[in-house]
Amino acid sequence: MRNLILALFATLFLGLPQLVAAQTAPAQTAAEILVQNRDLVEKPSRQTIGPVIAALASSGDPQAAVILSAWADKGLAVRKSDGAFFLISAAPDGFALRTLDGSEAGTAPKSDITELKPNSGVRGLIATALVRFQLSDPDPAAREAALTSIARDPTADHLDPLRAAIDDEPDAALKAQKQRLERLLTLRFDPDSAARIAAINSFSGDLGLDLRAALNPLLVTTRNVAELSTTLPADAMPLRVGRDLTEAEAYDLLVAANLAPARLTRADLKVALLANITDGTVAGTPLAALNTPAARDAAYNALEAAGTVPAAATDAEVTAAVAAHQVYETYAEPDAAVAAAAVAALKSIETKLGLMQAADLGLDALSLASIYFLAAIGLAITFGVMRVINMAHGEFIMLGAYTGYVVQLWITNYTLSIIVALPLAFAVTFVAGVAMERLVIRHLYKRPLETLLATFGISIALQQLAKTIFGTQARPLTSPAWLDGALTFNDVVSISYIRIAIFVLALLFLLFFLWLMNRTRLGLEVRAVTQNPSMAASMGINPDRINMLTFGLGSGIAGIAGVAIGLFAKVTSELGNDYIVQSFMTVVVGGVGNIWGTLAGALLIGGLQKGIEWLNPSNTLAAQTYMILFIILFIQFRPRGIIALKGRAAGD
Repeated sequence: MRNLILALFATLFLGLPQLVAAQTAPAQTAAEILVQNRDLVEKPSRQTIGPVIAALASSGDPQAAVILSAWADKGLAVRKSDGAFFLISAAPDGFALRTLDGSEAGTAPKSDITELKPNSGVRGLIATALVRFQLSDPDPAAREAALTSIARDPTADHLDPLRAAIDDEPDAALKAQKQRLERLLTLRFDPDSAARIAAINSFSGDLGLDLRAALNPLLVTTRNVAELSTTLPADAMPLRVGRDLTEAEAYDLLVAANLAPARLTRADLKVALLANITDGTVAGTPLAALNTPAARDAAYNALEAAGTVPAAATDAEVTAAVAAHQVYETYAEPDAAVAAAAVAALKSIETKLGLMQAADLGLDALSLASIYFLAAIGLAITFGVMRVINMAHGEFIMLGAYTGYVVQLWITNYTLSIIVALPLAFAVTFVAGVAMERLVIRHLYKRPLETLLATFGISIALQQLAKTIFGTQARPLTSPAWLDGALTFNDVVSISYIRIAIFVLALLFLLFFLWLMNRTRLGLEVRAVTQNPSMAASMGINPDRINMLTFGLGSGIAGIAGVAIGLFAKVTSELGNDYIVQSFMTVVVGGVGNIWGTLAGALLIGGLQKGIEWLNPSNTLAAQTYMILFIILFIQFRPRGIIALKGRAAGD
């Protein structure tokens, strides 16, 4: 009993210091790990060096990342004289040395240094180990760069380091990015099928391009062939010859699988028959009898049976071989449950993607309609009130854009320059419109053909004047910084801030026009002259003055539209040509002289053009042609437009 107590005492009190020492012993440093595994480090291979690299990565030593990075970049070496490891860099007399903790250690001649040059396989293992350090780097930019690098070329080796770096991530945005990337890697590389399916299901309704890029490799299919009696795998998708693939494609699969000989071509058949003519016969068949494809095939089969020619399949044999086999596809993903989850996810994405593409197309159409509405609203006023076909309307848009450009030459603050340019463009084009009406248009009322020719001539003159002043080079009209970029809803739906600004401007002009026409004396007089100029004149309204102001107002609005359009389009002397045709179509289709008709016409033209471009994206010229044909047909059935004007325009 006494001896037992003494033994227990000795164990408790003498063994305790050793136990405490074992528990508090520091982990190996990176330098110690290198020294301990010297032979493996000096002669590494991908099969043997993995545990050493893993030990360095998990050592907790801050120098481990430096050592691994230097090793991958051929900056790690061994000094021959004493076998010590150093970090090296080129020096005039050999190599500059640093110890593994970063201290300067002088230089050494090249003859005393053995550079460690890992092969590509070892460098790949080191790069994977470095990911752990990069994902936990104190610099957020370095962590984000590491995530970008992993997303660009993901591998299964990235999964564990990424998971280990999530919980300690202090930046909320980067943490969310890590979590998303971890789920993307999980659905591709995790060995647990349930975890992969859970990761796929967690992306329900997600439209990210990175998700589709992760799912698509799982559903890559390979074509296989088997005899009709063979039971196909559970995930096999049978293909029908003649519908899903051609007979030639099916037979090529048989040849590739060594289930059938190569196809006999007509050229090879001819050469074989000619080479085996004996006494006017081929394999016992007279030459005169070889006048049909079936006879020639039979002769070749006889030669084939005799071993005279190599085995090859005739057309009839090809058909028979294909009929005796079944063709099917299987997914590259061997786990059927994971493949099924990926298929369901992609179908859900495709449905939502179609809806989002429709929404994006609708935003594009609305944006284009806003541009056409701004370009056409001035034309709607002049054409509706005065019945003047103004072919120079596009040049007023061009003058407005150039006014904005000139303002920015003097005012470098882009926000202030746009604020100044909008009213100034209105003033410039208002004066130009009034001058044009007083000097030309007033003398040509009720002579539409001559008005068209005169305004067309003015259009050419204004273009040449712009070329003389500003040259033929496109001039920049720069938008303010707060209009840069786009409002992005997801990876599919977005709209630029400039387009939003133009939409708001078009809405403001709609409200302004409604106020002007319904709440002001000028609007009352314009409506009176529009409906019945003779009666308006008898009531004391001067139609000549109203025509002048109306033409000036329409021209001024065109100038403001020019500033807005110039923010995203090239400002050249031909700027107006790009919008004059659409402006006239908008006015005519909507209903001459009616602001609501102009709005409806702009929506129809914008939506129609975007819809046709979506159906035929490779040929925008054809899209414009189809649109014009549609407009011509539309006018045949509704010549007065969507919303017909009552009054003078209706009677003309």
